[in-house]
Amino acid sequence: MRSIRDLGSSHGWRLQRGVLDDGREVFAKTGAAASGVFASEAAGLRWLGEAIAVPEVVEVGADRLVLSWVRQEPPTAAAAERFGRSLATMHRAGAAAFGAPWPGFIAELPMDNSAAADWPSFYGSRRVLPFLRMARLPAPDVAAVERAVERFAEVAGPPEPPARIHGDLWSGNVLWSGESGVLIDPAAHGGHRETDLAMLELFGLPYLDRVLGAYREEWPPAEGWRERVPLHQLHPLLVHVVLFGGGYRDSLMNAVRRVLAL
Repeated sequence: MRSIRDLGSSHGWRLQRGVLDDGREVFAKTGAAASGVFASEAAGLRWLGEAIAVPEVVEVGADRLVLSWVRQEPPTAAAAERFGRSLATMHRAGAAAFGAPWPGFIAELPMDNSAAADWPSFYGSRRVLPFLRMARLPAPDVAAVERAVERFAEVAGPPEPPARIHGDLWSGNVLWSGESGVLIDPAAHGGHRETDLAMLELFGLPYLDRVLGAYREEWPPAEGWRERVPLHQLHPLLVHVVLFGGGYRDSLMNAVRRVLAL
């Protein structure tokens, strides 16, 4: 490598920007990682990249992931609209099943990507309940989440085929470049497309109204999708409780109450 610059750390991994001997700029995550984390991210990027712009996987190993560098630009309304249309295109590319043929991770936390027959059972058994067990919530909170899970089939809306989703689509995983959004750090799998839309709403995104408007023009979500946003936010909120503690408990339980009221 011709040059390298440290960018700090995240989840215990060292982040770096470098220039290869052939002049290409790259981004690297290095360091000890849970077994398979970098391979899982690389597999997800390559899969999503069949349908939407993502960084190229330059190298992947047990202790490193090297990607092409994304030159960032300020977000614009036009870029947001283009991203909304691209996101719909990616979702429509579909998946073979709810799940993925590689082990799943969100940050450093493992996720079960084994297939399930339908989305409500996949979401309950592979996403919500495992993280509920890790969250160490008070017994009444656990019981409330379990009651919500029991309602998933009833409140999930019309059945849809598996969509090709990012799976961790908060604003920090959307880089603005080339007059669109570029996806990074996926927890990619075959899931429900409303999950990505709900995640964008959870922590906000520049020009989100333009993103969602363009998405709806390209592929309108099923009726009632707005009311189902809290359902799809249960998993990311549980992830945040596990990673960062009880500060996210109130947001989680508010979403649970809204699901129970559907």
